[in-house]
Amino acid sequence: MPIEPDPRALPPGLAPAWLGAPRPRRGPKPSHTVEAVVAAAVELADTEGLTAASLPNIASALGLTTNALYRYVSSKDELLILLAESGFGPPPPTPADLDWRSAVRAWADAASKRYAARPWLLDVRAGLTPHRLRWTEQLLAVFTEAGLSTVDALSCAELVSAVVRATADRRRTTSDPDSPESTEYAADVRAFLQPRLAEGDYPHLAELAESHHYPAAAPEDFALERVLDGIAALLP
Repeated sequence: MPIEPDPRALPPGLAPAWLGAPRPRRGPKPSHTVEAVVAAAVELADTEGLTAASLPNIASALGLTTNALYRYVSSKDELLILLAESGFGPPPPTPADLDWRSAVRAWADAASKRYAARPWLLDVRAGLTPHRLRWTEQLLAVFTEAGLSTVDALSCAELVSAVVRATADRRRTTSDPDSPESTEYAADVRAFLQPRLAEGDYPHLAELAESHHYPAAAPEDFALERVLDGIAALLP
């Protein structure tokens, strides 16, 4: 059997996500748990945004000092991984009796709803943690049952995941009224750009602007459907 590495040598958050945080060897019995610390961070991120989930704010919410938090998490990086794991949560069960393409669409819809409910998830790095790998495992099951090798299935799962995340990020940008790319500004930006595109030798963009297709986001399912078309070509 391979020798298991020292958890301290692993990326931040990986060992605690799988094994739980070790109980401190010294000092009084902890008054809180790692789960309570992460729950407080999730609540702050949900109500005030990711930047509010700072160590001082979490400590204040729990009635602790910032230094006392280091009894539960070793670093801010570790906390962010645990925050992402808790915030994203496990996937819903895969609906039964779906063809592979419909099953991937259902997976993508569930992931999109998680990002919509908690947009701050787009700003934290996902780790190789139990919940997140369960999402990957679901896609692997769909793709291997459709006939792909596990290696190709993993590549396709990563591609689908990236497209869903990018689409969710784009949705957030266009729905943010403070963003210059928001739908709120689209008409005025189009009116400003249209004559300049026509006069400045941008014929294709000028045509799109005239037909109100630019600036405008592509349909949300466009990228996913094109990816599924490509995956279909790999199937036996």
